[in-house]
Amino acid sequence: MKSKENSQKAVCISASNMLSSNSESTSMQICKKIEKVLGQNGISCNILDLRTYDLSPCIGCGKCFHSKRCCRDDAFNAIYEEVVQSDCIFFVSPHYAPIPAKLSMLLEKMEEITFLHWWKDNSYKSEVYNLPTGIISHGGGQDWALASYKAMVNDTIANALDTIQCRVVPYNSEWNTGISIPVCEVKEENGIFPKQTYDWKAIEGKIQEYVNRVLQESAKS
Repeated sequence: MKSKENSQKAVCISASNMLSSNSESTSMQICKKIEKVLGQNGISCNILDLRTYDLSPCIGCGKCFHSKRCCRDDAFNAIYEEVVQSDCIFFVSPHYAPIPAKLSMLLEKMEEITFLHWWKDNSYKSEVYNLPTGIISHGGGQDWALASYKAMVNDTIANALDTIQCRVVPYNSEWNTGISIPVCEVKEENGIFPKQTYDWKAIEGKIQEYVNRVLQESAKS
């Protein structure tokens, strides 16, 4: 466990970039449902909305080798401190190209910190070594699109987390890098963005099942 206190702590990262969705962001709504399940298990959850962080890309300066933090990105450091102090972490990401830009910036810096130390010492264990991690993706497609979201979003995030040395918790043998959430219907509305609707009752059951799997792995740590 990472926590220094008796109470357990989780971090849930909402990776959406879409400012127009405000509190109706699908990523944020999923995070809140994760928070609810965690609360039922007596675990506090800090939801980190990446829209509110001014992240910058890694430029490969190498200074993080000595500090294990980014010398030019306080926003990244604030997020990373939360992650390091957590007992488990969840990434909730929409399908973009294939993942949102800020999430990519976050992961690439976490990767760089770990890789540089591992390169010099292959026995190196990162500050998030073996941290149980859940991944939940979503997009604008229905059930038929989920396999593509897994390949483009879940697997992409999981590959980065493998370098960072986190432990991605599988949902089952097929969905070995988390779960994906389908839409029920996509409607045309005023404006340029489509309106997506979800079967939240069914989704809540799947989220609860997956969160509990992550918690089971966290209890083993």
